[in-house]
Amino acid sequence: MQELLRSWTESLETLVIEVIEGHRKGKFAALVRSGLFCLSLSFTAIIKCRRFLYNIRIFRDSTLGVQVIAIGNLTVGGTGKTPVVERFARELQDAGRKVAILSRGYRSKPVSFYQRLRNRLLMRHAVTSPRVVSDGKSLLLDSEMAGDEPYMLASNLKDIVVLVDKDRVKSGRFAIQRFGCDTLILDDGFQYWKLRGRRHDVVLIDYQKPFGNGFLLPRGILREPPSHLKRAETVFITKSNGSTLDLRHQIGRYNANALIVECVHHPLYFEDVYTGQRLKLDQIKGRKVATVSGIAQPESFERSLIDLGNQLVYQRRFADHHRYTQREVLDVINRSVKRGASMIITTQKDAVRFPMLDRRDLSVYFMRVEIKIVKGAKDFQDCVGRICFR
Repeated sequence: MQELLRSWTESLETLVIEVIEGHRKGKFAALVRSGLFCLSLSFTAIIKCRRFLYNIRIFRDSTLGVQVIAIGNLTVGGTGKTPVVERFARELQDAGRKVAILSRGYRSKPVSFYQRLRNRLLMRHAVTSPRVVSDGKSLLLDSEMAGDEPYMLASNLKDIVVLVDKDRVKSGRFAIQRFGCDTLILDDGFQYWKLRGRRHDVVLIDYQKPFGNGFLLPRGILREPPSHLKRAETVFITKSNGSTLDLRHQIGRYNANALIVECVHHPLYFEDVYTGQRLKLDQIKGRKVATVSGIAQPESFERSLIDLGNQLVYQRRFADHHRYTQREVLDVINRSVKRGASMIITTQKDAVRFPMLDRRDLSVYFMRVEIKIVKGAKDFQDCVGRICFR
């Protein structure tokens, strides 16, 4: 039943995305777009009203007395935020800071209804501890309980605290008191206004799709109007190809003072999802490969493999954050074999959601990437130094 519900939800999500991006034609699609546009007007009004209430202090924010770096997007997904969060955490840790990454744990397994009801009746919400994905020593939760991004960050950053809780004031206080942290990174935190203090806002904009179709949710992919870029101190243009002059001018109209940094996601190596074996980039060059992914913008991932000199013979796309079943992965393997693929490649974010397999006729690798600055700062150490050590 649960799998059927998930399948139906993902199908509906895919349909809505195709409608808002204009891939679906006809009267029905046009009618749906009109309805979504009306809803987006309401959503815009709510966002602006909420921001106004924070500005006039009817809604109160909190300060915890430590530095806060909020890294987020104007749009829903697809900007490559997780590698940026990882590099910020690593550079700050290397510079002597005690860092905690605070995430809301998007699509992590929720607390049971019985437990939520019990906590509410006993008024335990404020004292319930955040989920500790990593205590800076050990990985303590799986991807289902932690969420994809927190689990991936904790896996890559063995010595950094990673916490999951929707209330990031509470989880920030927990990080300070329990682990002695002096720097908090809010993963996907641009729209989280409850935590202020010594805060620096970093916004990521995808060069290929900076503001989507220009509409707010649910008619488009914008979480808030582009004019709200004025809150950002730093803007990262991700997936840059160097021809960003028009986008930089557009950003400048909303915020003339922000530091603008251009970056690319640079492949490092390929790692077997099940054995941990690593291959260098040139070891798969020229091969026939298949891909499987459940991310917001799979086109960039697939294009990067072609740019590395590979022939893409089969690709299978699932909804963002899709949790794979053994049957689905085996089906991808079978279809890839028929197309003559020598290996299957996925993303690291997808790899944490792969099930164990009874058999493997093809090896499945994920592509490990890192963020690389190409303009706006000498390197990431220089960039983090300007932002956090001024």
